Amino acid sequence: MKKLKMLVNASDVKSHINREIYGHFSEHLGRCIYNGMYVGEDSEIPNTNGVRNDVIEAFRNVKMPVLRWPGGCFADEYHWKDGIGEKSSRKKMINTHWGGVTEDNSFGTHEFFDLCEEIGCEPYLAGNLGSGTVRELAEWIEYITFDGVSPMAELRRRNGREKPWKLKYLGIGNESWGCGGNMRPEYYADEYRRYQTYCRNFSGNELYKVACGPNAEDYNWTEIIMKSLNEWHTKAISLHYYTVPTGDWSKKGSATDFTDEEYYSTIAKTLYMDELITRHCAIMDKHNPNKTIGLIVDEWGCWYDVEPGTNPGFLYQQNTMRDAVVAACNLNIFNNHSDRVVMANLAQAVNVLQALILTEGKKMVKTPTYHVFDLFKTHQDGELVYSFCENDKAGAENIPAISQSVSVKDGVMTATIANCSVDEEYEIECDISGFEARAVSARILCADVRAYNDFENSENVATKQYEAMLECGKLVVKLPKCSVVSLVLE
Repeated sequence: MKKLKMLVNASDVKSHINREIYGHFSEHLGRCIYNGMYVGEDSEIPNTNGVRNDVIEAFRNVKMPVLRWPGGCFADEYHWKDGIGEKSSRKKMINTHWGGVTEDNSFGTHEFFDLCEEIGCEPYLAGNLGSGTVRELAEWIEYITFDGVSPMAELRRRNGREKPWKLKYLGIGNESWGCGGNMRPEYYADEYRRYQTYCRNFSGNELYKVACGPNAEDYNWTEIIMKSLNEWHTKAISLHYYTVPTGDWSKKGSATDFTDEEYYSTIAKTLYMDELITRHCAIMDKHNPNKTIGLIVDEWGCWYDVEPGTNPGFLYQQNTMRDAVVAACNLNIFNNHSDRVVMANLAQAVNVLQALILTEGKKMVKTPTYHVFDLFKTHQDGELVYSFCENDKAGAENIPAISQSVSVKDGVMTATIANCSVDEEYEIECDISGFEARAVSARILCADVRAYNDFENSENVATKQYEAMLECGKLVVKLPKCSVVSLVLE
């Protein structure tokens, strides 16, 4: 077992960790919404307004702060008026992006906002700039948020909701460089400026408008958008980056059947997120040095080949301990960039890509990724403090073996540490200054890198209490191979 030194200085406060960094994403894709979260009011599965009670409770448990909807690529073909009113009379459409299945619009605006109220999270809407109109988006905002007399407010009342909802986060267009319109950044910037003009603040509701930012390392897109927009137009821009183990979108690799070399390649590609954020933030700093425009990573996570025998358009994949390490690394990266990163949204919440939850009929499984969000939830709304850890190189990719971040909130310190190595165990000896710790509690998620939870073995990978020592201001913890540890000091 190798020994590594770590330093924490709680007096050196870096930035605030917005709780929205621990956000999620739900798209009308495969079984994320239908037969995932939403089973309908008449289902035998216990539900509230058609949403599974076990899913609601699981989301509450990880303190889900924000949920993005209705897409994704689906958002720029979504017309919100198709999803309101009596369900029997709602229009049906083809989901052209995801499997060519029929979308019956039984889950729409009311169902989504009711779900967010049940969870206790902020709604984050992705507005249709690709195939919609300025008027359509403006009327959606009015329908949702206006408390006076107007056509849209009256329509909402006729549909059963007297008082408006609160809506903070509004994305205007999704992946406008690709499925959202194949636009040039100059053209998108002009369209964004036009659309956002008519997205009004009604009845005390204040919109936090989000512009479509870059795809991965498209630094030119960021440059043009930041030149074209300012803090009067937008509060944040988005970034999308998926971890694809092979780097080949035509053959992305299996979610469960992979070599150690493929594991290390996956971690190397997920750690690229740090470089992406650093370089995009450098461009943002040039144009917006006072950091009044945030960066939102509103699509991230692992993307593998679908599970054998499932619809290729449904993007259903299993979730192993490898995914848990990926999640831990990304969340630590977001924490450590929280001076600019104000939100992130894992893709996706249920049954799609790197999901928190898998469902099959009445059964529900919490994935290893879910358990990482459970371990990290005490970071929410904490203050990031200085931390440094000696590191080791792991695998043929020579990735950093250790990922960490540390925060303080209400007199409690949280340190999250991931051992990305499947070959080496480590003992971390941490010197802490600026914080008088009297007690430490620890939880760990640790399993074989290929282990996962399924409907027969739902607790195969789960967190458990763990031992850490605190002596004379020094914290000592041992990290097994392929593990994620959360340490809470009081």
